[in-house]
Amino acid sequence: MPIALLALTLSAFAIGTTEFVIVGLLPTVAADLGITLPSAGLLVSLYALGVAIGAPVLTALTGRVPRKALLLGLMALFTAGNLLAWHAPDHTSLITARILTGLAHGVFFSIGSTIATSLVPKDKAASAIAIMFTGLTVALVTGVPLGTFIGQHFGWRATFLAVAGLGAIAFLGSLLFIPRHIAHRAPASLAQQARVLAEPRLLLVYAKTAIGYGGSFIPFTFLAPILQQEAGFGASAVAWVMLVYGVSVAFGNLWGGRLADRHGPIAALKLIFALLAVVLLVLTFTAHHPWLAVATVLAWGAVAFGNVPALQVYVVRQAERYTPDAVDVASGLNIAAFNLGIAGAAWAGGLIVTSFGLMHTPWIGALVVLVALALTYLSGSLDQGNSARAPAIHPELSTNERPCA
Repeated sequence: MPIALLALTLSAFAIGTTEFVIVGLLPTVAADLGITLPSAGLLVSLYALGVAIGAPVLTALTGRVPRKALLLGLMALFTAGNLLAWHAPDHTSLITARILTGLAHGVFFSIGSTIATSLVPKDKAASAIAIMFTGLTVALVTGVPLGTFIGQHFGWRATFLAVAGLGAIAFLGSLLFIPRHIAHRAPASLAQQARVLAEPRLLLVYAKTAIGYGGSFIPFTFLAPILQQEAGFGASAVAWVMLVYGVSVAFGNLWGGRLADRHGPIAALKLIFALLAVVLLVLTFTAHHPWLAVATVLAWGAVAFGNVPALQVYVVRQAERYTPDAVDVASGLNIAAFNLGIAGAAWAGGLIVTSFGLMHTPWIGALVVLVALALTYLSGSLDQGNSARAPAIHPELSTNERPCA
């Protein structure tokens, strides 16, 4: 495995850590800055909004920038954003730092796959992408709980300083080992992306992604205060629960991928969204009992990200059918939809906490996930309708005489 690929994986690890570690630190940040939990939740939603904007817009605008120079610039911005968070004197400056790192996040994963595949032979391309994305999985399993542990024992600022250190190491690795000249095609223009967004069947997929993840992130944004205020865990124990969640996510991703391969993406999404809604509803009743809460969080992790493979496979299939000249764009916009869902969920969760209370977030999140489940059934019905109509286009022709699709 090229050492340059390890530099990309480390970058993915650092970025994944900074995205999700804030969830475990919300109560600590809120107490230190003298703000409410809903206000602290903006650190999640505005970061995700930065990712959603950065991925399509900045990727299109930086299409002519050499890949290595762009990668180095992104990691420098990421490191600077975390250093700014480390020194942030108030809530506003911390939000600014989160938005900056979110912008870097969005563009990194837009160009990272291209860079990774350029480092290996063509027959190893998929493996190279998978290796790079393991950085995200490892971040959930180790980076987030470790960052939460650091924040609980040494202050939340120490967590951002540690992540900035990871960013600096990733920058140096990329500087030393990423080739200077990396061939690349210019990414899709904003006009091309707009054409994808005009296709109703793709919009339906993006709605499923945003709403499905939004439902999960309404309570997930406030998982740490739920564990502390409702389950009675100490601040230091939150890191261990996040570790349990991360390990479960890793297995859930594998399970979700196999389920989609075996039964198809729609069948997989129906099951996973249904289970996710059930788990969130159950959390409403188990959150007050420590060990039951941990068991529910374990089950939650298994289904929270298990729909990623099915959603990505399904959006590619839909794009191949409806926008075959913009499959990569369609896939990338699904990542943007994921982050829009997170942004909206963290904002909506803050309103729910303010208006109704902390423990209303799980069951309301479950209702939102049920909307994604309904959209999944709608997609399945539309797919069946298209399949049923396809052979009737030329009913007078025999099977062997029908034109190819």
